[in-house]
Amino acid sequence: MGQDLKSIFTHEKPIIGMVHLRPLPGSPMYDKKNMCMQQIIDTAVREAQLLEEGGVDGLQIENIWDYPYVKGQDIGDETVAAMTAAAVNVKQNVKIPIGVNCHLNGCKQALAIAIAAGARWIRVFEWVNAYVSHAGILEGVGGKLARYRTALDARDDVLFLCDVNVKHGSHFIISDRTLAEQANDAVTEGAEALIVTGFETGIAPTPEKVREFSEHVDVPVFLGSGTTSENARELLKYSDGAIVGSYFKEDNDWKKPVSLERTRRFMDEVWSIRNGKA
Repeated sequence: MGQDLKSIFTHEKPIIGMVHLRPLPGSPMYDKKNMCMQQIIDTAVREAQLLEEGGVDGLQIENIWDYPYVKGQDIGDETVAAMTAAAVNVKQNVKIPIGVNCHLNGCKQALAIAIAAGARWIRVFEWVNAYVSHAGILEGVGGKLARYRTALDARDDVLFLCDVNVKHGSHFIISDRTLAEQANDAVTEGAEALIVTGFETGIAPTPEKVREFSEHVDVPVFLGSGTTSENARELLKYSDGAIVGSYFKEDNDWKKPVSLERTRRFMDEVWSIRNGKA
């Protein structure tokens, strides 16, 4: 088993801010005349430092601008190299822990990047079962990924944060199983923490959905989309932390720059929750 939350984060209910890497070499929107690799790294470092200044507990580095995405087995070496360069530079310029997410379900790549850069967790969109994504059917990678981590002697180094019923997809393939059953499938098969999301980026899960996860598993449950300063108290009541992207950006738009003011506002609310204030 990978690390537990207390070995990674200092505070309870940790908040992970997103470092959204601009289009990377090899992706359709990469334009070195507009933003070369060094500028991509400099932007990532600057936004990581703003999020750290705003008070977040960790950072997740993600190639969100590389759409339309390809499935894990088709992710190129150039993506791994670029993400590793960015992750190393971010880690060297902040004091809080980092994690990695490589679209789309590029979990072996994410694990390799994490080990090279000293990241503490990776996000796994489909640990078990299957769903239909924008790139086609994605099948569970838990078995292969767990073996790969063992082969790299990294069982004590990198935690697996695993989505269940992940956003941006259709789950009709397993529609005969309840959310609680799907969550238990993941945990039974070795998922070390779960992520619960709404239907798409920026859309929060309902409190009922979060509670259905947390009441039926014995691993930490993270919010994976749509958490704001307005709904944080209600959603964090049933969860152990959150990954926040859109809310920390100007105008609540993930494509815009990080807003220090919005980040601080959110973290002020989180500290109020941590301190038990009404």
